[in-house]
Amino acid sequence: MSDQLTLSAETRDRAGKGASRAMRREGRVPAVIYGNKQEALSIHVEEKALVKMLSTGHFMNSVIMVDGVAGAAIRTIPKDVHFHPVTDRPMHVDFLRISEHATVTVSVPVVFVDQEESKGIKRGGVLNIVQHEVDLVCDASEIPGEITISLAGVEVGDSIHISNVTLPNGVTPAITDRDFTIATMAAPTIPNAEDEAADEALAAEQSAAAEAEAAAEKED
Repeated sequence: MSDQLTLSAETRDRAGKGASRAMRREGRVPAVIYGNKQEALSIHVEEKALVKMLSTGHFMNSVIMVDGVAGAAIRTIPKDVHFHPVTDRPMHVDFLRISEHATVTVSVPVVFVDQEESKGIKRGGVLNIVQHEVDLVCDASEIPGEITISLAGVEVGDSIHISNVTLPNGVTPAITDRDFTIATMAAPTIPNAEDEAADEALAAEQSAAAEAEAAAEKED
């Protein structure tokens, strides 16, 4: 199960771009808590604490207890984080208010294990990962931290679909209209005669250019 994290917050009284910029200069990140048939709550959180949580890699599929704004911690899950396009700093966070056993949809990372037992990898095959994360529907108190997929016995040409994955009890895929692919084991890329000839021609061209440059430097 994913972790339950606690994030301290303060109520945000001022709105608008100017107020948000001022908060960011003070090391705060504007945020909003909405949902569960209650009024949206504007808050701000400490940027350092938020960045630390983001660095865990499990922030988006963790229950976040937002504390310090309503007399008691508010149970939420993150729905979106807006980042600065240049600095990559978090600019705004959206939290969805949930009850303890609410049914939620979360993106859970996929982890592949048992590579040493894969016949395809032993033969030089390449694992092409189609889905690095899988959207799952589950109880908010039972969110998986990750989905583990064994590569034992996987051969070149095999595909791993969601139907091949054993999910925890009570957890189902969010996509139900097709048996989507998570990864494939592709054949190794073997260079042919044309590839080798092209490599040789490129090497010769680079060598000639280097010799010409060296000769020019001597003349100077």
